[in-house]
Amino acid sequence: MSLRTSASARNAAAKFPLLRKAVPVFAALGDETRLRLIALLCAGSALSIAQLTAGTDVTRQAVTKHLRVLADAGLVRDLRQGRERLWELQASRLDEARRSLEVIAEQWDQALLRLKATLEQ
Repeated sequence: MSLRTSASARNAAAKFPLLRKAVPVFAALGDETRLRLIALLCAGSALSIAQLTAGTDVTRQAVTKHLRVLADAGLVRDLRQGRERLWELQASRLDEARRSLEVIAEQWDQALLRLKATLEQ
């Protein structure tokens, strides 16, 4: 990628605050363990760390660290129930990320339409 292309990509991202806002979400989802945790939490109810680690080789400490990253990205939140901490999905952040991907998809669609029009001339 040339410097010009890289600068052009940065300028395009700067024009879309929605894309910039989604960066932490995509960074958090870029890890296989965190993606698995999100999939488990998508099932519905809030889960404890013990439930999230059941049947895996991942330690509770590791899951706790991954959950903190997801919480920092706004994807999950913890709830206290007595002495237990439960984690639940914040679906609105996933919706924002989906909308960001839709913006990118629309840009690609427009670019492909321009390319098609140019080739057909």
